[in-house]
Amino acid sequence: MTLIPAESMGTPLTRLDGHAKVTGTASYAVEHPVDNPLYLHPVQATVARGRVDSMDTGDTLRLPGVVAALTVFDAPALADASDGELSILQDDRVHFRGQLIGAVLAESAEIARHGADLVRVEYESEPHHTELRADDPGRYAPEQVNPTFPTDTEDGDVEAGFAAAEVRIDRTYTTPTEHNNPMEPHACIALWDESTGRPEVTLYDSTQGVHTVRSTLAPLFGLEPSQLRVLAPHVGGGFGSKGAPHAHNVLALLAARRCAGRPVKFALTRQQMFALVGYRTPTVQRMRLGADREGRLTALSHEVVETTSRIKEFAEQTAVASRTMYATPNRRTSHRLVALDVPVPFWMRAPGECPGMYAAESAMDELAVACGIDPIELRIRNEPETDPETGLPWSGRHLVECLRTGAEHLGWAGRDPAPRARIDGDWLVGTGVAAATYPAMAMPGNTARIEFGADEHYTVDIGAADIGTGTWTALTQIAADALGCAPDAVRLRIGDTYLPEASVAGGSTGIGSWGSAVVAAAQAFRREHGETPTTGSRTSARAAGNPDAEKFALHSFGAQFVEARVHRDTGEIRIPRMLGVFSIGRAINPRTLRSQLIGGMTMGVSGALHEDSVRDHRFGHIVTHDLASYHISAHADVQDIDAIWLDEVDEHTNPMGSRGAGEIGIVGAAAAVANAIHHATGVRVRALPITADTLRADPARP
Repeated sequence: MTLIPAESMGTPLTRLDGHAKVTGTASYAVEHPVDNPLYLHPVQATVARGRVDSMDTGDTLRLPGVVAALTVFDAPALADASDGELSILQDDRVHFRGQLIGAVLAESAEIARHGADLVRVEYESEPHHTELRADDPGRYAPEQVNPTFPTDTEDGDVEAGFAAAEVRIDRTYTTPTEHNNPMEPHACIALWDESTGRPEVTLYDSTQGVHTVRSTLAPLFGLEPSQLRVLAPHVGGGFGSKGAPHAHNVLALLAARRCAGRPVKFALTRQQMFALVGYRTPTVQRMRLGADREGRLTALSHEVVETTSRIKEFAEQTAVASRTMYATPNRRTSHRLVALDVPVPFWMRAPGECPGMYAAESAMDELAVACGIDPIELRIRNEPETDPETGLPWSGRHLVECLRTGAEHLGWAGRDPAPRARIDGDWLVGTGVAAATYPAMAMPGNTARIEFGADEHYTVDIGAADIGTGTWTALTQIAADALGCAPDAVRLRIGDTYLPEASVAGGSTGIGSWGSAVVAAAQAFRREHGETPTTGSRTSARAAGNPDAEKFALHSFGAQFVEARVHRDTGEIRIPRMLGVFSIGRAINPRTLRSQLIGGMTMGVSGALHEDSVRDHRFGHIVTHDLASYHISAHADVQDIDAIWLDEVDEHTNPMGSRGAGEIGIVGAAAAVANAIHHATGVRVRALPITADTLRADPARP
């Protein structure tokens, strides 16, 4: 693959959208100016399973300012009701508590909310099942796991490998339900215009992919793609939950269709997000490792049981990283789902790798202790020469360098391996390490357009998304280098289905996929129009496929290091220091790259110590459904945290030589925290989150 020269790439260019954001002039989903809007507030089911018998909207419709109400008995019909999550208000069935069963439209958000409270609903309730158990008799094997990985794999003779092992680890680790909480809630404005006799629909949405929203929602309403325009120039965070439309988008469009001609604004409350926009599935993971006395693996088994919804399957790829991470002649991975009366799980930063590597890297730490080997050395001894799953050579696996670089920065040499060996006053101090990996994927179907203007600027168009990750800036730098001009000569336009098609911002594929399209367009532009184009010169091009993807195993790697302090009397946990060292190819923009990595690491600490969506199984709903009770890491929890990366270029991934970095920062972070806490206290907690009470309740606590 031919790499484009780097001049702008690699420089820490200040965010081009920063001024608009800090001055409040960047328009988010419900902030776009529209005339005479209506405001929507949903009616949600208050039983976990059953049927709606009746919905009385009389008091609601008599409330001054209420314009309309929708119920399961009178909502417009969808053209396609095959999607179990999106086919709302099409029948009277209730599949989970919090399901959308109606809506009120009013002249203000406050009136709409009051009107929704006045709707009287009667149910025929049925027994429900919402608790994940590894031995659930209804568990089953899905056909594949997200996105298209095989459900199960087995190489060699795993049981023989365990029988021959001199050291064995057999542990079960659990992770809880977790919810994305971006600063901007899921929100949209829907406008359904039938003034010309042919519906023309506009949706301002907080989404990670405008074209994904259009291609998903247009068929539901019997629309041609050209009839639905989706815009999202600025998005206030997503973490995966905004990677596809959810039921609230459908509700807004149903309401806009009912009230054709008036825009409908719908912003979910923080509490509503805990039922409607996906979450990280809880997992039960059995890890079995067999090794010789020198720590070399003879067998590995990673078996996962996790939740899906009865109305739509989502199978998280939790064990997939264990297929490639370490060398062993005998390996088994499996996934089993339990379908429950709950909302549909969905993407949350590094789905699969985040919970899966927590279990796998915790087990590796336990193996290191059992073998009496330094945990860094144990990982180095199990380094595979080629990808264990495919047999392909690595495009650039530098995990050992990441481990050694981090160890040097952290002062790992001389570390006493014994737990509770270091005490500072009332605090037990320990250090832990975990490895990280994430695939370097690319999405197909990306196209960019470039036009040279009278002001001697290049307008670069692609329907990409910036969810706070720096797309505005990074794509501008890529375009500048590909065109051979300064960044300030490039005007980027993104976040609109009127622009050329772009894939979703997900799987750490955004910049690599969109950037490849921009480079293809720039190269075609130069071939067609030369170095001195005339005003109005214009070219479009689609990103070509990557032939090296079939020749090399494309992955990023990293090493997470954590220092933990645990109060010997109270069990209070503090993380005063954390370091991540990553191999992610070329840094397009070091400033935004570092933000992505430390953001992921912070989120990993949050998952290790705080995040837990507690479901009340008597009623089926999440009770910790706000930021007062669903704790996330805040300023006091994030002290000396730093991320560095190797100076490298991956010539096999894309024309920029980069690999995605949005998600690898969270991978391994929770395991590093757990391993550090064990080193500090001697207590091994195998269920997240790790809290003071779980440390003090552990029967192995000294």
